[in-house]
Amino acid sequence: MLVHVTLSPTERSTVRRGSHRARTDRDALHRLLDDALICHLGVVVDGAPRVLPTCFGRHGDTLYLHGSTGARSLREAPRTQVCATVTHLDGIVYARSLMHHSVNYRSAVVHGEARQVTDEDERLLALRVISEQLAPGSWQHARQPDRRELAKTAVLALDLTEAAVKVRATGPNDDPEDVSAGTAWAGVLPLRTAWGDPEPSPDLSPPLPVPPHVRDRKRPE
Repeated sequence: MLVHVTLSPTERSTVRRGSHRARTDRDALHRLLDDALICHLGVVVDGAPRVLPTCFGRHGDTLYLHGSTGARSLREAPRTQVCATVTHLDGIVYARSLMHHSVNYRSAVVHGEARQVTDEDERLLALRVISEQLAPGSWQHARQPDRRELAKTAVLALDLTEAAVKVRATGPNDDPEDVSAGTAWAGVLPLRTAWGDPEPSPDLSPPLPVPPHVRDRKRPE
């Protein structure tokens, strides 16, 4: 039996503007995050907001992020509320009126208190999850981090309990008089992303073949 787990919106994670575009299925949140490569982490530093792009990975209902221990934003994150966002741009919506031009998108906003990960087993789990999110297959293919590298790496965990998902996937919402006028084209220009051909490093010696986890990823799904 398939059980759908819903999001439990809080005051700040409740979608109000365009609420008909909100998604309440937790699986929708998971899929949206798993399809992304980069998120933006918002942290308050010295009383001012700071938003930085960063790699991440999801394990269950935990979002893991990492960076240099020297990064001020990562040092401040466990001491304050943070916000992580992911957005997929799926197309440009051309309307008959410029005021109704829009975009099709999928977005998620996660609020909460970031937790600094200190347990060594969880740190390795987090780094594996982040690596596999960005470059699947690399955790087993490449050299794993040594103790010196781990000492320079900060790992944060953010619970996905307080999250909102919003999706627009429709055509233009024109006024009836603009539709009747028939003077301008309207529709959607979809946006597609695709991997290019792998480009070997110039210092690759011997000239190793492209491994399957890289070669096969560029093929359309």
